[in-house]
Amino acid sequence: LRHLSDAFKSFFHKTKGFPKFKKKGRHDSFTLDGAIKIDTRKVRVPVIGWIKTYEYLPTGYQPKSVTISKQAHKWFISWKIEVETSTTPKTQEFVGVDLGISHLATLSTGEIFDGAKSYQKYESKLARMQYLNRHKQFGSSNYRKSQIKIARLHQKIANIRKDTLHKITTYISKNHAVIGIEDLNVSGMLANGKLAKAIADMGFYEFRRQLEYKTQLYGSKLVIVDRFYPSSKTCSSCGEQKSSLPLSQRVFKCEHCGWECDRDVNAAINLCQQAVRLTVLACGLDSADTSRVFAEGVPEG
Repeated sequence: LRHLSDAFKSFFHKTKGFPKFKKKGRHDSFTLDGAIKIDTRKVRVPVIGWIKTYEYLPTGYQPKSVTISKQAHKWFISWKIEVETSTTPKTQEFVGVDLGISHLATLSTGEIFDGAKSYQKYESKLARMQYLNRHKQFGSSNYRKSQIKIARLHQKIANIRKDTLHKITTYISKNHAVIGIEDLNVSGMLANGKLAKAIADMGFYEFRRQLEYKTQLYGSKLVIVDRFYPSSKTCSSCGEQKSSLPLSQRVFKCEHCGWECDRDVNAAINLCQQAVRLTVLACGLDSADTSRVFAEGVPEG
């Protein structure tokens, strides 16, 4: 009933379609609530009984719920546990993060993080496996074997992408107090037929989703900048805004003050400055205190 309620809320908010019944063999999963019995390397499931696991289970605290799901012919178990926030020492007070295709994340400090591009790496192998499966009879033994191989490769591609995103977002959340990121319209960007594959391979939505809960976990703050803010077209030195800036132009040159730098770094600096302004307004300070807050940090409280 809880899942059905969430599905109807998403439908009425027009973020997803009308709820449908689950079908066997597609996203197989079930959730256990209430009294959950776990041991060192086994968990008790209703009707089935005790099930052994390959890894040790968290026995120090009682999980609120357990979800068992099937991915690529393997079963996984995940836990819902209350965790206290642990504030980590921050090396940088403010930082802006600009997401792109050539580089996954560019920070205002000049640091650049490249994406895994796992789909691009295994695209030919995946296409070959799907090509060999085109004439197999649906539901046959060879068809199921081939589908499992394809699902395993899809899972490998997703795991490589998630591993890269987790490492980058953890580093940013632990070492920066206030993080400014742009509110990207990912679904609209995927409508571009020429860039959709590269954008989906980067995982922009997953990057923001991980930042949202990791900033709360490590005592940081995430500032979402409006998607219509011209971070790429604005000069981070003098504030002059260009009328247009094509994607082929990778270096930002300001005709007004002569400022020149990489366009992604310029956009990240603008996002950092905008995050400072929004933080100042949220703290109830005057806009004239922006430079002081940028130099001294966010005041206590």
